[in-house]
Amino acid sequence: MTQQFHDNNLSAAALDQIFREARSYNGWHEKEVTDQQIKEIYELLKMGPTSANMQPVRLVWCKSQESRDKLAEFASEGNQEKIKTAPVVAIIGYDIDFHEELPWLFPHADAKSWFEGDEEGRKEGAARNSALQGAYLMIAARALGLDCGPMSGVDLDKITEHFFAGQPRHRADWVCAIGYGDKESIFARSPRPDFDKFNRID
Repeated sequence: MTQQFHDNNLSAAALDQIFREARSYNGWHEKEVTDQQIKEIYELLKMGPTSANMQPVRLVWCKSQESRDKLAEFASEGNQEKIKTAPVVAIIGYDIDFHEELPWLFPHADAKSWFEGDEEGRKEGAARNSALQGAYLMIAARALGLDCGPMSGVDLDKITEHFFAGQPRHRADWVCAIGYGDKESIFARSPRPDFDKFNRID
């Protein structure tokens, strides 16, 4: 049987929307991001590849004004207004004990046993793979016509304590505002390096 290869690149317009023209927004238009849109983002991001199909990401979608105002209390001064005014802000966290779910997520092998008794290894794997899933979240949101504003200027310990209360094995890692970005809120695009600056092909 002849192997069939994919040769259906996304359009230039789609690549612009997801990457080349996409920006990190600091301000937002007053247009709702619906619960359905949030679920559509998740349905896409969960399909992104991870090690042994682990799904360590744990997401809290701060959509109510009360929730966003509380989250803003744990942010640096420069990020507080961005959080309060965004339609929704996702807290990207991870579960240190993600391996407990591997028997059904990766039934091809006893993957759970690979991580038992190695909490530091689990933390490393959870952090790496949940960060990947957070990146997939941004790509998914942009693909669905939304804009993103990722932020790390937050107090992760306080966010973890408040938003993952009752889930002591979960940790917050960063946050991402999602909505319809106000172009007046962004700076001129910062430089991006040419290929030869940080790459080599061996």
